[in-house]
Amino acid sequence: MRQQIYTLAGGIAAIALFTGILYAGAGAIRDRESAAAPELVLETPDMSDLEPPPDQAEEDNDVPLDLGSSGGGVGGGAPASDPNGNSTTETSALAVEPQQFGGSGAVTSAPLERIEPQTPSSKQDPKQAKAGPTVLYRPVAIAAGVIQFDKLTVQIDGIEPEQADRTCESAGKSWPCGAVARTAFRNFLRARALSCDLPEGNAGPSATASCTLGGQDLATWLVENGWAMPLAGSSLEKHADAARKAKLGFYGDDPRDLNHTPMTFDDPTVGTGMDALQPDL
Repeated sequence: MRQQIYTLAGGIAAIALFTGILYAGAGAIRDRESAAAPELVLETPDMSDLEPPPDQAEEDNDVPLDLGSSGGGVGGGAPASDPNGNSTTETSALAVEPQQFGGSGAVTSAPLERIEPQTPSSKQDPKQAKAGPTVLYRPVAIAAGVIQFDKLTVQIDGIEPEQADRTCESAGKSWPCGAVARTAFRNFLRARALSCDLPEGNAGPSATASCTLGGQDLATWLVENGWAMPLAGSSLEKHADAARKAKLGFYGDDPRDLNHTPMTFDDPTVGTGMDALQPDL
């Protein structure tokens, strides 16, 4: 019986000891956490302790501009001290300099000069407008040096007008040199577009103009091949003399006569695979 009491008392003592150890350990852990992370306490300032704003800040619009101030900057200020010894900022006046805005600063008092408005290009005089070359399509030669485009007939400038019914004499025979010249001219044109310098403001059914085909002047081509007579004093007279010496065109024999050398044409399409046009004779 006594032994059982000792055993029970020893168990109770052991439990009490174990419980004391647990409480002691928990207390040590709480003390360590409190030391590592101290509790932060937020303090709310008392609004009565704040100094009221200065009266000058409420009356900024009443501050005059001091153009002679050496502070000279926008929003610049010079440090100063109040009677209590605290450092404050004194607002400086804005200095306005003409050079800061890109102006020369020199102002002229001369009166403004009124300039007349310019006339729009669409309302300019057509006679004063410089017309460029006019491209004319599908020309039809009605004579050597005379071309027709739809309702417009153009006489090539620099040569005398030629008639298609002109006849020439050669070796005692008469032949239609005007018709042959027209055929040669048609074969050269081949209905290709021409660039002509038409007179400005021309609206009539006929005109006299210089024309080119692929950079070749038509008047020069006609005179060089003997199919046109140049105007007196023209620079084309030297080409007419060369054609006369070579017996070309009007200065030669009937090219249709097989007893003579066949007529040749200065055809720029030779070698391009295009079929030659047949004469209309």
